[in-house]
Amino acid sequence: MSIYDYSLETRKGEEVSMKNFEGKVLLVVNTATGCGFTPQYEQLEEMYEKYHDQGFEIIDVPCNQFAGQTPGTDEEVHEFCTLKYKTKFDQFKKSDVNGENQLPLFAYLKSRKGFEGFGKGVKAMAMSAMLKKIDKNYASNPDIKWNFTKFAVDRNGNVVARFEPTAKMDDVDKCVASLL
Repeated sequence: MSIYDYSLETRKGEEVSMKNFEGKVLLVVNTATGCGFTPQYEQLEEMYEKYHDQGFEIIDVPCNQFAGQTPGTDEEVHEFCTLKYKTKFDQFKKSDVNGENQLPLFAYLKSRKGFEGFGKGVKAMAMSAMLKKIDKNYASNPDIKWNFTKFAVDRNGNVVARFEPTAKMDDVDKCVASLL
């Protein structure tokens, strides 16, 4: 199996094959509209504008699995993103990224790049402390831990990096730039 064997549903209910993105550098992100990490939309849009003409795409999958931080319909999520952050990349259908109803694409991504920690710093320590209260063994499974987990995929469909929401967006940008 490769990333190109999967598909996603658009916010309008149309199925899109990941084959449509062959030969492009991808950043697959589970997002939320009411999260402390939501301002990352600003940096994501900056990356999209900077690299899109070089073959870069953002696969934005809103998810409401983490503290209900993505309320509203798919259209409301899209409107929020375009009005507040002026995003030009589209959002797919709001979907689960963990558990019984997770998108198969996210099961694949997690099988390629598991959780390696939140890094260092205040946000990393806060995320670890919060998740330990929910699941003391959270670090031992590949599940998505929170909103704005990002997977970088090269032009050949290889999942080359996973960035937790606490990762510096400059590091994400450098990774994407190196793949173009």
